[in-house]
Amino acid sequence: QQLRDDALAAQAAGAAMVLFEMVPAALAAEITRSLAVPTIGIGAGVDCDGQILVCYDMIGLTPGKRPRFAQDFLAGRGSLAEAVRAYADAVRTRAYPTPAQSY
Repeated sequence: QQLRDDALAAQAAGAAMVLFEMVPAALAAEITRSLAVPTIGIGAGVDCDGQILVCYDMIGLTPGKRPRFAQDFLAGRGSLAEAVRAYADAVRTRAYPTPAQSY
């Protein structure tokens, strides 16, 4: 409930968007539906209005333990430009993030 209240308060205060990182996907989807401003997810499920993936997580260079939402879009591709296009296409078609990549 606190996250819902905070998101609504941020919107009321003039926020242009709300960012959800590692928020359970069902909760992020519910809050997204209740807001007029867009939501951006980082591991918060496909129902957010947009997605963020840090470049290192997107191209498989994250050192140590990788976060659940990391996906190597460079694997099997010949360039960074192709990896970025693959990521953008996956977000647009809602193929990313998968339920396994969400919390």
